[in-house]
Amino acid sequence: MAITYLKKAEKTPQTGTEETRKIVTDMLAKIEAGGEDVALAYGRELDGYEGPAIVSQETIAEAASKVSQQLKDDIQFAYDRVTKFAHAQKDSITEFETELSPGLWAGQKLIPIETAGCYVPGGRYAHVASAIMSIATARVAGVENVIACTAPHGNEGPNPAILYAMNLCGADTILSLGGVQGIASMAFGLFTGKPARILVGPGNRFVAEAKRTLYGRVGIDMFAGPTEIAIIADETADAAVVAEDLVSQAEHGPDSPAWLITTSQQLADDVMAQMDKHIDALPETARNAATAAWRDYGEVILCDTDEEAATISDEYAAEHLEVHTSKDEWYTDRLKNYGSLFIGEETTVTYGDKCSGTNHILPTKGAAHYTGGLSVHKYMKVVTTQRMTKEANREVGAAAARISRLEGMEGHARSADVRLRKYFPGENLG
Repeated sequence: MAITYLKKAEKTPQTGTEETRKIVTDMLAKIEAGGEDVALAYGRELDGYEGPAIVSQETIAEAASKVSQQLKDDIQFAYDRVTKFAHAQKDSITEFETELSPGLWAGQKLIPIETAGCYVPGGRYAHVASAIMSIATARVAGVENVIACTAPHGNEGPNPAILYAMNLCGADTILSLGGVQGIASMAFGLFTGKPARILVGPGNRFVAEAKRTLYGRVGIDMFAGPTEIAIIADETADAAVVAEDLVSQAEHGPDSPAWLITTSQQLADDVMAQMDKHIDALPETARNAATAAWRDYGEVILCDTDEEAATISDEYAAEHLEVHTSKDEWYTDRLKNYGSLFIGEETTVTYGDKCSGTNHILPTKGAAHYTGGLSVHKYMKVVTTQRMTKEANREVGAAAARISRLEGMEGHARSADVRLRKYFPGENLG
């Protein structure tokens, strides 16, 4: 097995974790202790925003008037596909009850989470699609109360298109708060009196760390930190398309990994030769982010075989994984660890990020080893029920009592005994 790093990243997704953790832990403690005033103070300090936390209906209506009809149509296009896919996901899992043995029935119920907190990034870019992915999906799942937050741009407040999308998708309350203060406000029920029972949505390393720290007190969708892309490509791939796709994700931020895994030396050389050209052609904000991301987090890995390429990909467990090969079907069957898979040159992460229908809130930092992305199922508790007849107690109660005593749990055994004595008086059931 021969694997060669033609470009090795200077940093990994774990770089800077300890520093980030200390900052976030301190902020969360101060916000929890000081409440709404402290959250607003962070908003003034970090975002230059002096206005109220809750976005009014008048502000939402004004924002809608600033959004062009074409953009409204595009948002509707994305909304329709995301909700259609979410409904299909919901239909894939059902409630049921089955008889396990005579007189013993066990069932499954689906209960939507009561309150969801949806974080929509609004700093470097206006992530309209994130509003659709998180809020609309929560609504399809049946969540009773949806709170959404996004970062304001100084006293101008949140981006009008984000506000329009949030309202279209059904947010009950919109908070003009970003970063850790936004996450904390939703988790602690600030400004609404309704603590979120689950926090969802992508964000920078501080947002991701805040969700990770709060996990347990509240549920989270997954560890959704800085975005990642991996592309598996062979000699049949178009180097210009591959390079452009790598750059498209690197523009998310200076800490966004972009990995090329290839079985072709020629393709690797061609892609690396083109990266600077594609990055330099971006607008300044995106160019600065992509330059740092490719320099510090970019990798090009040359493998001898397809199996090696698949093995490396599964180790990285990338958030987004594209396959540009002559063996796309083989890779689709073989690959196991990724947030979302984009098969063939004809599709791209951009489509999934914006409007094709699948959810773009996906696991990062290796979390794809054990979880998939956001879906209606994340907003629903799968709980169980049990009921049985008195006669079924004859068999189940006796077995439960014996197992309990084997484990040394006499109290458990006696809760079975009391029923056996009541339902079957005078019988010796052991």
